[in-house]
This record gives sequence, C-alpha cells and structure tokens, in this order.
Amino acid sequence: MTSDVVVTRDGNILRIAMNRPAKKNALTGAMYKAMQDALELADRDDDIRALLLTGSDGVFTAGNDIGDFLAGTRDAHGSPALRFITAIALCDTPIVAAVEGNAVGVGTTMLFHCDLVYAAPSAKFRMPFIDLGLVPEAAASLMVPLRVGMAKASEWLLLGEAFDAEEAYRVGVVNKVVPPGELIEVALDAAMRLAAKPKQALAATRRLMRGDRQAIRAQIAAESKEFAAALESPEAKAAFSAFLAKAKG
Repeated sequence: MTSDVVVTRDGNILRIAMNRPAKKNALTGAMYKAMQDALELADRDDDIRALLLTGSDGVFTAGNDIGDFLAGTRDAHGSPALRFITAIALCDTPIVAAVEGNAVGVGTTMLFHCDLVYAAPSAKFRMPFIDLGLVPEAAASLMVPLRVGMAKASEWLLLGEAFDAEEAYRVGVVNKVVPPGELIEVALDAAMRLAAKPKQALAATRRLMRGDRQAIRAQIAAESKEFAAALESPEAKAAFSAFLAKAKG
C-alpha cells in the first residue's frame, strides 16, 4: 500500500489520484501497483461504472521515478510499470483523465488508453524515451501514429518534442481544454455521464471502437522486449547516470 496514490469512491465513480507532489507525482513501483489494483477492482465491481484518473497539486505526473525504477524488482510478469500499462490498456471500465501540468513519459502514453481526456491550459506532454536511451511503452509506438499520423508521431517519439494542451486538442489527444478551476468538475461530469449509460451497450461500443486487443498486447510485449534490452545499453546507463547526477544537484 502507498499513500502516494489516493483511491476514493464517488458514487459509482472510482477516482485515482497520483499524489506525490514533492516529487511531481513521479511514479514508483508501489504507485503503479496501487493504480493497477484500482483498475482491476473497477473491472471486478459491477457498481463501479467509470474511472477518473488525475494528478495532484497542479501536476499530472513527471513519469517514472528513475531511481526507484532502476532499483525496482522484475518478475516473470515484468515490472510494476509493465503490469500497470497492460492493465490500463485492457481495462473494461471507461476511463476519464484530467491533466494539468507535466505529463511525461507514461504520463502521456497512458492517456491513449483513456476514453476521454480533459486538460488544463498548463498541461504539457512529452515522451522522451529516446533521450534516455529507451523505446516507447504502453503500445505508444502503435497508438500514437494511429491517432495523430506518422509525421506528428515522429516529432513526439523520435525527436522527443513536447506539446501543449492546445496542440493536444487540435490533433485529438484531448477532448477539451478547460480552465484549471473547472478541470476536475468537467472530467467528473463526463465520468458520471458515462456511468449513467446502459452498461452493456457502452461496453460493447468500447470493444468495437478499440478493435483487436491482441494487437495492443503484442505491441506492449514487443516494446517490453526492446525496453529491457535498451536498459542494459551503455547509452541508457549514461543517460540515467546524468539524470540522477542532475537530480542530486
């Protein structure tokens, strides 16, 4: 258990808040596990009809806590991060996300598996995997080109360029840009509207819209294999060392 993820019930909505503001909500193995557990709970509990995913203190997430990630354990089912991204990609419960501030790495890639995404003007998205000597995860190498086209995907995944809320809205990554004081209200209202829909029709429509899950599973597996190999590369080790040295300042 961890207090860095706050999971609460709001009627038939399950709210998941990344809550580690001192570290800009950088994700630890324990946080990934808590979020995975919440996603799986939502799929098991018929009374939970939608999920609301947020950050806290004006930040969505800075992505992986690099120190924790490098020190973390991996088993036959992969890392906590891999188990979480698999869970969110295959989640049967509708997911609404509310994003403000930085959404880095997995903070961006997880959004491609959400049904509705709302952003404050402060939202800034970036997928700097290559800069760390790594490859994308969460099937981003498949999902991003499908969503925004190869040209824009190359800017974001190959060059590692950041993009703001307005660009995310323009290309269809987020549904709406809303004032920060209204962000949670707007996202919660959307979650409540989803929760009020006929459950079976909503579930069937989501399945039809999302298509073959095996393609997502296969891409996550392929990325995971490349990711594991990249972690052992000299360029990744050098990038991580430089990052940690800078963090220690």
